[in-house]
Amino acid sequence: MSSFLALISKFAKPYRLYFIVGPLSKTCEVVFDLLTPLVIAWMIDAGVSKGQNGPCIQGGCLLLAMALLGFLVTLICQKMASLASQGIGTRLRMALVKAADSASYLSLLHIGAGSLVTRSTNDVNQIQVAIAMLIRQVIRWPILALGSIVCALAIDLELGFIVSCSIPVIALIFFLVIRITNPLFLEMQTKLDKLSGFMEETLAGIRPIRAFCRSRFMQIRFKKTNEAQAQTAIQASKLNALLSPATFLVMNGAALIVLFMAKPIIAQKGLEVGQVMALLGYMNQLLLAIVYVANLVVIFSKAAVSSKRIIEVLDCEQRRDGEEKVSSFTGPLLSVSHISFAYGKESGNALTDVSFALQKGETLGIIGSTGSGKTTLIECISRLFEPQEGEILFCGKPLSSYAASELASHISTVPQHAVLFSGTIEQNLRWRNPAATNEELVSALQLASATFVKDLESPVIEGGKNFSGGQKQRLTIARALVGMCDLLLLDDATSALDFATEARIQTAIAHLPQKPAVILVSQRVHTIEHCDTICVLDKGRIVGLGNHSDLLTNCKVYKEFYESQNKASEASYV
Repeated sequence: MSSFLALISKFAKPYRLYFIVGPLSKTCEVVFDLLTPLVIAWMIDAGVSKGQNGPCIQGGCLLLAMALLGFLVTLICQKMASLASQGIGTRLRMALVKAADSASYLSLLHIGAGSLVTRSTNDVNQIQVAIAMLIRQVIRWPILALGSIVCALAIDLELGFIVSCSIPVIALIFFLVIRITNPLFLEMQTKLDKLSGFMEETLAGIRPIRAFCRSRFMQIRFKKTNEAQAQTAIQASKLNALLSPATFLVMNGAALIVLFMAKPIIAQKGLEVGQVMALLGYMNQLLLAIVYVANLVVIFSKAAVSSKRIIEVLDCEQRRDGEEKVSSFTGPLLSVSHISFAYGKESGNALTDVSFALQKGETLGIIGSTGSGKTTLIECISRLFEPQEGEILFCGKPLSSYAASELASHISTVPQHAVLFSGTIEQNLRWRNPAATNEELVSALQLASATFVKDLESPVIEGGKNFSGGQKQRLTIARALVGMCDLLLLDDATSALDFATEARIQTAIAHLPQKPAVILVSQRVHTIEHCDTICVLDKGRIVGLGNHSDLLTNCKVYKEFYESQNKASEASYV
């Protein structure tokens, strides 16, 4: 519960007035509810029992007035609850998106995309419901329960005491159920994360699923994941379902005792019939209040679990941005010095003691087998990851000393997996430079050999699924070439292109008026053999660094790449 309150206190400042006006309005309604049995008792004792119409008419008018006022203040409370819950929910989602955007990439990998979706939807919804209940019900039912006990004690101390004795028993039931169900709620949300991740994976891989006729296999996997989540939810629901029946059992038992003892007490103390009716009315109100409190306990238990999950995202490690500006520098444009990186303590190093330097205008090729650390190295240079050891200097200063926006204006990246976003081609091309002219966009398309684009307003559906792999790669290359940059990172960016198109793009980049330094990642020797320097990676370590001729002579791994690919090329012509 502390996590829920901490989260609310952080995001509820603009809605403080709603948290005051709403409960005050609900308090007025509770007062009217507590007065109702007393008014009815007076109508019975002063009017019905004595055959007088006046008290009945007066009491009826008073009840009508209280009902109308209660309806009015209830509307006010509902309005306050809606504004506060929806407003805080909106702020929470914005904060989650902002936190995810500024979080370290390693933290995001740890949490997972499916879990982030669940936390920004289902978990935020749980908190919104709890906030609405906090304003609308939390003040009502405890006050109604306490007020009913006080009024029952005021009518008759002995009978009221019997009613009061049921409260500790019910509190014990609450405590036991909450203690058991809270871990189940956490497990339920975790399994919901897996369900969201599975759906994301299935939708992203719909083509190979259908191509390999694995729909039935995926349905069976989904069924297992879905049923596991459902079983946990059912188990938690069964335990929660015990709250209301157990509460009814205790309170109805107390009511039976009161009714059993009422006759001698009436005879001894001379209680009026209306007073006994009022006492039973307060017992009913107390019973109703406790049942609602039981429901609130369930709601706030879920909200507490959801709050912890949201706080985990908000508190995850953030990227550290500096304030330096890129300035002219006479030394290497990029200097990678003894960096090592691991995705986790148990996974081992993905990169170990990697060092090299890149001058302005030079081209560096990186080659290695699958899993050798090529993409990890590019992601460290583009500051998606922070190396655990060593440092990377850009224009003589550590990458961490620059703001992300400053680096993005000087370093342009084409990722290994081409990613486009729904909208138009023009909107996708403007990601790096929103102020680019149409002429600059067309020029970038020409540099990337994207001759298939006839209209900048051509639609792009989600993920660029209306383009082939090669077309998406050319569009992402064009996006990176909009606006000048000092360093261009191409992470296997031409793997889906034919040799002729790849050669045209490389030639176009090499002849740019302000030629950037280029880091070119590939598994194909012919793609990087023209580079000024070639870096050969094997299991995260540099095993060769030099030009094509030197590596053929001095690097066994590079020579094996070259010979195996040449043999494969010769065999294709046989």
